[in-house]
Formats: sequence, C-alpha cells, structure tokens
Amino acid sequence: MIGDLWDNGPVNREVERDRKQQGSMTGNLHIAERRLEPDSGSAWKRVSRLGLGTVKFGRNRKVRYPGGDGFAMPADWQIESLLDIALECGINLLDTAPAYGTSEERLGKLMGARRAKFFLVTKTGEEFVNDKSEYIFTAEHTRMSVERSLKRLKTDFLDCVLLHSSRDDVNVIANTPALETLARLKDQGKIGSFGVSTHTVEGGRLAVDLADCVMVSYNSSYTGERAVIDHAHEKGKAVLVKKGFASGHIDGLGDLTEHVRFIVRTPGVTSLVFGSISPDNIRANARAVTVSATLEQR
Repeated sequence: MIGDLWDNGPVNREVERDRKQQGSMTGNLHIAERRLEPDSGSAWKRVSRLGLGTVKFGRNRKVRYPGGDGFAMPADWQIESLLDIALECGINLLDTAPAYGTSEERLGKLMGARRAKFFLVTKTGEEFVNDKSEYIFTAEHTRMSVERSLKRLKTDFLDCVLLHSSRDDVNVIANTPALETLARLKDQGKIGSFGVSTHTVEGGRLAVDLADCVMVSYNSSYTGERAVIDHAHEKGKAVLVKKGFASGHIDGLGDLTEHVRFIVRTPGVTSLVFGSISPDNIRANARAVTVSATLEQR
C-alpha cells in the first residue's frame, strides 16, 4: 500500500441514511443551511488524495485525452485489474457519469465485492447521445438519472452525485430544480452527498454555498478557479479537482511529482481525479503523491 493516499476518518452512512428532513424546504437557502449539520461530511474523511476517473472505461468518442477518437477501450479483465491496482495504490475514489458511455454499466458488472472499498461518485444532468452532449436539469430527469445509476452500478447507495453542469453553471444551479432534487434524494438515503462540477468561479462559489462539494479545473498552469478552492476550504466543503493533468496533455515524468504536489498540497483540495486506463500511469501518479508527502515532511 502506498502511503499518504488515505485521509482516514469515520464513515457514518447510517447517520446519513437515517437523517430525516427537518421542516419544509422552499428554496436553495435551506440546502445551504442543512449542509452544516453534523456528520454531513464525515464520509469524505476517508477519501483518498487521488481519484480514478473512468470515462475511458466506457467511451472512446469525443474525449479530450491524447489519442483522439476510436481508441481501444479496455476489456473486462483489464478493468478489473485497473480497479485492483487502484486499491493497491491506496486510491479509493471512483468517478463516473452517465455521459461516460457504458462506464457505469461496466463498473456495476465488474466491481463486485470491491464496491464496499470505493467511494463512488457519479453525475447527473449530461447525457451523451449520438456523439453529442445533451443537458437536462429537470427534477424528473434528475430522479430518473440517479435511480438509473443505482441500477447500472448495482448498488443501493451512491456516495456522491455531482450535477454535471453545462457552461452556464450559475443559471443551472440557481434556476433549475436539479440541486434541490439531489438534496431530497440525500434525505431519502439514496445518496450520501451531492455537489456540482462547475466551470466558473461564480458558479463554483455558489455550489460551495449550496452543496456538500464542488469539482473544479485546477493545475499548475491553470489557477483561474483557485478562489473556489479557497472558498470551499473556508466553508469546510470537499473539493474534487478535474483536469489536473490538462486532460492528459501534461507530459514528462520528471515534472509529474511537482504537478501532483502543486494540486494535492493546495489547502482545500480533497482529491485529484485523473482518467487513466494505464497501470503504469496509475502507479506513477500514486508514487508522485507519496514523493510529494515525503518532500512535505522534510
């Protein structure tokens, strides 16, 4: 087991599931108030410093990673091996989405007993149909999407569901019922936490105020959303980082440790999510976190 990837803490799903709705809810303000309840963030304390993104498990069209369209997706046995390698490296967060093609179905088929070891993050709001993204943020679609993800992933509980926002994230957060619907699904015990994958600083800050977590773009060459991370840190909310390696366009193992160190040692960052179907890449990223921790202790 590679050290320092785990940030251990108590997992209290029973508290999350048994928690009942307190009073009526008439708007997003109530979401913000309820996020301050005890134990609402306890499960995040066990999340690893790295998370494995799984878009390449189920989709090889219109992805931004090197190699372009049409790369060979991994076979079932290769995905099982990648899941085992991730766990061996101390990586316990899996990130998926309905927009990632067959990723959810394949994870549901192949996780097996590993499910209990992973903190499972999926999304709602974006559908990938005929090589195009479609965004739907109605209450009905949000409920359907979460129920569908539960079935696809063969689980009765999702640790986190993110609103997979379009570019107009402020409008999506403030003027659609999607986030409120996720809050109700949390009350029902179907999900443990919820948040938004955002695109703007304003949208990110709003997500921090109204939800449990936020996902932002951040790396050593792009710090435009750092203010969101700082705001989340002040509020005690979880932060997932996407595009930490600029969607695979940051090369060179010589720079890898510094890239990883820059991200994971930023106050407020919970986990750096990276997409990979390469065992060597997963191991290298995990080593970079370990080296970063060693340098930090000197």
